[in-house]
Amino acid sequence: MPKIAIVGSCITRDLWPIRGGGAEHLLYVSRTSLPSLFAPSVAGFRPGRGLPGDLHQHEHNALLADLQKTALSRLVAFQPTHLIFDFIDERFDLVSTREGLATYSAELARSGYLAKGAFRGLREVPRLSAACDRLWTEAAGAFAALVRGTELRRAVPILHSARWASLQRLAGGDLAPIRDVEIISGRSADIEAYNRLLERQESAFLKLMPPMHVIEADAFRLADPAHRWGLSPFHYVPEYYDEIRRRLGEVGLADAFSDPRVAPSVPAA
Repeated sequence: MPKIAIVGSCITRDLWPIRGGGAEHLLYVSRTSLPSLFAPSVAGFRPGRGLPGDLHQHEHNALLADLQKTALSRLVAFQPTHLIFDFIDERFDLVSTREGLATYSAELARSGYLAKGAFRGLREVPRLSAACDRLWTEAAGAFAALVRGTELRRAVPILHSARWASLQRLAGGDLAPIRDVEIISGRSADIEAYNRLLERQESAFLKLMPPMHVIEADAFRLADPAHRWGLSPFHYVPEYYDEIRRRLGEVGLADAFSDPRVAPSVPAA
């Protein structure tokens, strides 16, 4: 039976229905960035007892994993048979604290944690900056070394190559541009700039990592206004996910989509 780990975003997680049972057979690491994964934890950070802001438990779990740097040890201990990457969550800026680095995700912004003392004097590292590119490339090399030096080398590595959609398919089938795109509330984004970033990231990663299977569904890259998570450049029409499932089946994961034991009930970050 496959044990699948995802280091990525909802575009890969959503290939599986979210229903009860099976989370133990799928590990989902999200709302993070390669530089953040390999950085020291945020010094002095302590979460409160309850859920902060309006976060759900799985969102808070992902946020804590990013701030406390627990994801990599869990990933190695999980010993996946298949390791799937996508870089859609590599859109967030980074925040540099006194001794750590974290992902400026929507969950971090909503949590209220940025007002805590651990984040006093933080500096932002814009995602599209040369500094962030350098940090990301260094961390990509570190991830490749981690794969080669641990049990992760036994996993089948897969890159889910994706881009932001610039068009949405309306209910009647007509296409329309996507406008007013935001990374997090109040922070706008240029689709083409982030697609160029994804191209650079994927190219660098493929050069650093052991040989990987690359799957894509560019022919169906259209946003779906009726998507369960709402309209977004990376919330695609159903045909996109069908095609990615088909391509994953070609690299040995056909059974993973019919077995409820590999369908996560909640994201596991």
